[in-house]
Amino acid sequence: MEEFWRKCLAGYSPVSTIPEHWPLYADYTSRIWSVLPEIDFDKFDIRRVDLLKYDMSSILGLCAAKQAVEQSGWRLDPVDKKNQTYALRGLGPDQAGVFIGTSFGVSSLLEAHANQVLSRPKQALRSVAEGLQLDADGLTAINSILDTLPHAPKYHPLTVAKLMPNAVSASLGIRYSIKGPANTLAMACAAGTAALGHAFRSIRDGYVDLAMAGGSEYWNDNYGGIFRAFDLAKTLVGRDLDPAAANRPFDKDRSGFLFSQGGAAILILEELEMARQRGADILAEVTGFAETFDAYNMMSLAPDGGQIERMLSNALKDANIEASRIDYINAHGTGTVLNDEIECDVIERVFGRKPKINSSKSLLGHTIGASGALEAVVTVQSLRDQTTHACKNLVNPVSDLNFVRDVAPGEFEYACTHSFAFGGHNAGLILRRYRGE
Repeated sequence: MEEFWRKCLAGYSPVSTIPEHWPLYADYTSRIWSVLPEIDFDKFDIRRVDLLKYDMSSILGLCAAKQAVEQSGWRLDPVDKKNQTYALRGLGPDQAGVFIGTSFGVSSLLEAHANQVLSRPKQALRSVAEGLQLDADGLTAINSILDTLPHAPKYHPLTVAKLMPNAVSASLGIRYSIKGPANTLAMACAAGTAALGHAFRSIRDGYVDLAMAGGSEYWNDNYGGIFRAFDLAKTLVGRDLDPAAANRPFDKDRSGFLFSQGGAAILILEELEMARQRGADILAEVTGFAETFDAYNMMSLAPDGGQIERMLSNALKDANIEASRIDYINAHGTGTVLNDEIECDVIERVFGRKPKINSSKSLLGHTIGASGALEAVVTVQSLRDQTTHACKNLVNPVSDLNFVRDVAPGEFEYACTHSFAFGGHNAGLILRRYRGE
């Protein structure tokens, strides 16, 4: 987490051109995306059998959960060494829950589908080509075309388990022997934020004492089909732009969001007194949550932002504070033309121009179901360290709000992080700096 935070403060953004073979299958308007770093799975106790039985969205979730458990200070007792399952020492399995925002194992689904559709037809075409007694050049040409249609050698027998939407939450529950609720929130771009909010409510209402909550997403495929879906929807950054400067939330020259290959963030939420009694290093407090639904359009925000405004007002009521108490907002900030304008209008109506505002998507790109959880981590770190990252590539702001242009010390007591989603879901959290009181 500390390395992630240092990179955020340094303005690092993992932007790259899309894989060079994707244009073999389609024409793309956008040509860049945010790529995951190489992961040393051994450091996260991810074995070969895990990589075989889980979709990468679950693998990323397991990696993030291991980091979260280690940072939280919880000790683990082995339950089944062969299957690498553990229990949180001193906590009953029914005292904890899992709350994860994600979509589903789309990468595994597309991999399985490619095998189903291409395996036998490719074999048949190669046989036909050989039977036609083509010359060497003709046979090479046909084989070259067939080689551009990759697929797994076998249809994976665990495809159902890999692609289920609940696979991430189930994998974490199994790994840590958690027998309370194990919930999955498939709410697109608002999923991670909503998962944290539901975890917060479950603790506050006494259903669990601890929650493993956040988001995980992996949207990569051999053919670039997932990327193309967003590209055709005209939601992504434009073509022929400088990759380093193309992603620019809240800037007048924005053109869309930076698609991310994937990501994950898991947070450990605990009942406050329990965390204090065990001497936990408490990073921040969650004090409020709310969610609403636009009931307007599958792909566009309601122009008046009315339900976003209601969600933010309800989150403040839930936290029992006035809007004037918010010092910092980690905004949704996708970089799409319409969304940023609506978001700015709503922020000004609810909070005025006082709070510092940034968009972590200006650095990370859009990780869809994981985005809200990653942004919650940034918000927690900002409260803890009393500083936050700049809104990258913001040169000509779309409004006169108090955008963070440079990393500098701040005075953040309360913060808001919120998300909006395709379909019309809105979710927001209120967090407070922890002072040990």
